[in-house]
Amino acid sequence: MANNIDAPEVKLKAKDFASDQDVRWCPGCGDYSILAQVQRSFPDIGVKKEDIVWVSGIGCSSRFPYYMNTYGFHSIHGRAAAIATGLKVSRPDLSVWVATGDGDNMSIGGNHFIHACRKNIDFKMLMFNNKIYGLTKGQYSPTSEKGKVTKSTPFGSVDYPFNPISLALGAGATFVARSMDRDPKHMQEMIKKAAEHKGIAFIEIFQNCNIFNDGAFELFTDKETKEDNVVYLVHDQPMVFGKEKNKGIKLDGFNPVVVDLNDGKHSINDLLVHKEDDESPTRSFILSHLTDSDGFPKPVGIFRRILKPTYDEGVQNQLEYITEKKGKGKLVDLLKGKNTWEVN
Repeated sequence: MANNIDAPEVKLKAKDFASDQDVRWCPGCGDYSILAQVQRSFPDIGVKKEDIVWVSGIGCSSRFPYYMNTYGFHSIHGRAAAIATGLKVSRPDLSVWVATGDGDNMSIGGNHFIHACRKNIDFKMLMFNNKIYGLTKGQYSPTSEKGKVTKSTPFGSVDYPFNPISLALGAGATFVARSMDRDPKHMQEMIKKAAEHKGIAFIEIFQNCNIFNDGAFELFTDKETKEDNVVYLVHDQPMVFGKEKNKGIKLDGFNPVVVDLNDGKHSINDLLVHKEDDESPTRSFILSHLTDSDGFPKPVGIFRRILKPTYDEGVQNQLEYITEKKGKGKLVDLLKGKNTWEVN
């Protein structure tokens, strides 16, 4: 006799998302924290393990699929976004995640990244930004600061670095956020919110490479300096920061200005109130450039979160409509269609 009693749902734990592979990153690498926060967050995103796929390119970050007890695809340099796009379009039922680095994604993979943002593909991307090429042993990357001395720039880089947040915003990404490897609770929050988002979700993570670029983000992660140098973006809240919560950011036209809330001239009512759901990307774009400016705190949190139709959903709707109207096509008809020629 058939048993019609549904089995109780098993609550997954972080360890259920850990594979049996030995984690092979340098001791002390920030990647360990990112992996831990993903594994701690995934039991709460409401997706079955067998419906999750991690895609990566090349680099230290791209070992990630090996360490997740989900499906995974370790692809080729810079192509993770393109492969994730194809996967999501062909299998819209899957939860697709990308692990990439500042070299993999901002250099050879830059073109695929901006088009994934433009199309609003429904996948989630974590970009580990350590501002260096770690796997190839310490060359400067597209996010390294101007003047950076490395093995490939012994007299200092003359390049201007990419700003990943502004690039994502400029390319039309619908969810853009930043977190840090040494802020685990915040990172878990960003991962869970990215998982909820319908559309591309891009999270830049400041990640320390303690071998080739140690301390690159120490100003923003050290307990003694963090509060005066980081402003947390909270929806509908004024932009206040500082150890004493006595500093804020206001807009003077399109120009951000840091003000002292104890100087008798400014109050909390003068400050910019963050709106992550603003349809216009203008204010988020202004905030993204605080990263490039001395004297300003670095914004951490969700810069922008809006909803618009996704490319993969559009493709599926189109296929369903045409199939209903014309019926299923045949591959042989396509191969021998009007655009073929026979050469004698």
